[in-house]
This record gives sequence, C-alpha cells and structure tokens, in this order.
Amino acid sequence: MSISDATSVIVPALNEAGSIGPLVTALRDAASWREIIVVDDGSTDNTGSEAAAAGARVVTHPYNKGNGAAVKSGLRLATGDFVLIVDADGQHRVDDTLRIVAPLAHYELVVGARSASSQATAGRRFGNAALNTLASYLTGRAIPDLTSGFRAARRECMLEFLHLIPNTFSTPTTTTLSFIKAGYSVAFVPIEAAQRQGLSKIRLGRDGARFFLILLKVITIFSPLRIFVPISVATFSAGAVYALWTIATQSHVTNSSVLLILSSVVILLIGLVSEQIASLRFERPRA
Repeated sequence: MSISDATSVIVPALNEAGSIGPLVTALRDAASWREIIVVDDGSTDNTGSEAAAAGARVVTHPYNKGNGAAVKSGLRLATGDFVLIVDADGQHRVDDTLRIVAPLAHYELVVGARSASSQATAGRRFGNAALNTLASYLTGRAIPDLTSGFRAARRECMLEFLHLIPNTFSTPTTTTLSFIKAGYSVAFVPIEAAQRQGLSKIRLGRDGARFFLILLKVITIFSPLRIFVPISVATFSAGAVYALWTIATQSHVTNSSVLLILSSVVILLIGLVSEQIASLRFERPRA
C-alpha cells in the first residue's frame, strides 16, 4: 500500500464555492487517496454541495467555528494513518501533494514551506519572516515557514496535540511548534504557492498578534526556559547596571536595584519549575 492510499485529505473551507469543486477533482486525479474530507465551516454559499458533487465526503458545521475547529473535525473523522491538510482557496498546488506526503515514511510532520516571492503582500512577508525568526530562536531549529497550512502528518501524532489546537487561524503555528518541541521529526519541503481565489480570511493586525501569543503559549508549554532565561538575564543586568551607577554617583545601592536583582532570581526560579513541569508531561506513559 502506498502512502497516498493510507492518507486522508482534509480541506477546511469557508465560502469557497468557486474553488472547492475544481480542487476536489484535481485531488482525486492526483492520487488514490483514502478519502477527501471537506469540512464546510458554516459557509453561506454552495461550498458543501459543490464539494459533494465533486466526490468529497462533506462534514458541515452549523455555524462558523474557525479554521482550527474545521481541521479538528476532519482529524476526528479521518480514517487514514496519515493526514494531508490543504487550503480550499486554490493556493496549494495539487502537483505538490505527493511531494508533501512522501517523506512521511521517515517524518512525523511535513510542512510545505512557501518561498518569500509566493506570499501575498510585502506586509505579510515581513510578518511571516518575523514569526519565523522568533520561532527558530524559541525552538532552537531553523523554521522557514511557520504559518503554512499545507502540511501532512501521522494522524496519531496530530491527535496527541488536538487539545492545543485553537479554533482560529493558528493550527499551523501550534502543530509545527508542538511537533518540534515534542521531539518528532519535522521536514520542510519547498513549494511555490499560487495566487489564492477570493479574499483572505486572515487579517495581519488581528491574527498576527494572535499568532505571536500562541507561539509564546506553545513554547512555555514545551520549553519555558527559552522565555524565562532571557527575561531573567535582562532584569538582572538592568538591576546590576543601575546598582553600579548609583554606587558611583550616590555611594549607595538603591532599593530599585535590589528589587530588580531579586526579581530576576524569582523569574529564573519560576522558569526552572516550569521547565520541570513541562518535562513531566512527557514522562507519563501513553495509554
């Protein structure tokens, strides 16, 4: 049995009636997938019926819950050993699907890493580059594309992190960081994203801040010292420099200097405790 035969394709969709039918048809022509699941996330157009007519298994949410909620619905219903997540807006080239799932023989997660030139706007390219840089520091590994929704994974591993996936547009961020920090093998396959059909559901200001907070949340779950140590060092440095300055100019150490230094110690201790708690999460035997 090939990997594609054991792969369930999940397509979260919201008001994508114009693109969903051709996408499902192209997916069916590309490989013998185990199934193609389109999760209609409360669309107000004919997304569900167009997908069904093209041969997909359609799951309908009674109202819009969010992209992450749609992915979670697809993961719960998928029957394949592997899952491939594809956006419904036509950005992801169907020709790349087999390239994305092929490495699953050796990796738990494979991400389609978009080139900078194929990302929509200069603002979005800058935002993604900033998130990639921060995520690379926090995880200790180069991450070329943190937010790409085009990805394949072993289903059992995705289900392990189901409770961490938010209902909004942060599934890629959460799963990428979770897999890396949990010690799973993650591959990034270069791809070119096509021009999307219709309008993007993501807003840079609103969702950019949300991505940043989720990135910090996931890292504090898996590797808290990456957050606490820099804050502790910065606080201690500020207190020490201020203390030296007041000694030189006023011949005594101020309460503010002492408070900053003590705060740095408390922050470090909290980080150490958090690191131990994070480690205990992976020492429990799996059911």
